[in-house]
Amino acid sequence: VQLVESGGGLVQAGGSLRLSCSAAGFSFVDHAIGWFRQAPGKEREGVTYIRISNLDKRPHYIGSVKGRFIISSARNGNAVSLQMNDLKPEDTTNYYCALRNTMLVPSWGPENGFSGRQYEHWGQGTLVTVSS
Repeated sequence: VQLVESGGGLVQAGGSLRLSCSAAGFSFVDHAIGWFRQAPGKEREGVTYIRISNLDKRPHYIGSVKGRFIISSARNGNAVSLQMNDLKPEDTTNYYCALRNTMLVPSWGPENGFSGRQYEHWGQGTLVTVSS
């Protein structure tokens, strides 16, 4: 499985960026894709995730990005975008997408979706810098 992020860059506070995550090399019919971020010296933080399945397709967000970030997936679940609006300097960091086959995980809740340890595959990351 290969995940490739793109779309990072430099933006002023209040601006917007759209990150993309392209996934290839898998044929899971039930999987979750999440966006995580990690600043140097800080713990990895789950930002948002979405499960591509017939069980639960609702997007989930952490409180600090709710109302500002929007995760969406392509119909086939092989690509996920993260629209980031009203960006703040504290959003500055590397952003990673991650994927997990959830076929055998029927109870995939926020305790799983926001936990990096639950994901099996990771992209290389893309840097988002928000200037004040």
